[in-house]
Amino acid sequence: MGWFSVQRLLPVLMLFVIAPAWADQCPAFLDHEQRKLHSKDSVNLCDIAAGKPMLVVNTASRCGYTGQFEGLEALHKEYQARGLVVVGFASDDFRQEAATEEKAAEVCFVNFGVTFTMIAPGPVTGPDANPVFREINRQSQQPGWNFTKYLLNARGEVTARFPSQVKPEDPQLVKAVESLL
Repeated sequence: MGWFSVQRLLPVLMLFVIAPAWADQCPAFLDHEQRKLHSKDSVNLCDIAAGKPMLVVNTASRCGYTGQFEGLEALHKEYQARGLVVVGFASDDFRQEAATEEKAAEVCFVNFGVTFTMIAPGPVTGPDANPVFREINRQSQQPGWNFTKYLLNARGEVTARFPSQVKPEDPQLVKAVESLL
């Protein structure tokens, strides 16, 4: 292979070197320490989700939609290896959260076997919303009730919003997830 051929291949080779760096960039709104549900531990979503699609859900442990934890966990298990990150944000914005974090954690982890990341209770609507939800609300529409689901692409852009009534196993939601993987 002569010099001329290498010169022609150089731009293509550079894409393979530079592209992974672009994928690892994380949007600023995800770059915050978030305390995990009923834990002293925290997580920075950039550490677990940079360059990956995310399904972000506002949750509550005493809601008619609480059973959706089961479907969210199934999505997490089904698509985690392909890059999907599921994150639940416990919230009492709609007065449906358990009285204590301990009880909320029991519902998530014991009753439904949740293994995806759950964030400690905090606001998801209005000016005091968690920084993640402030940006999601800016890009889309703030949650009108618990278990509103937002699908974000690897760049942190909201690509779909699913209201509470749409179950995690709904074919429309599953198709949207698969389109990002």
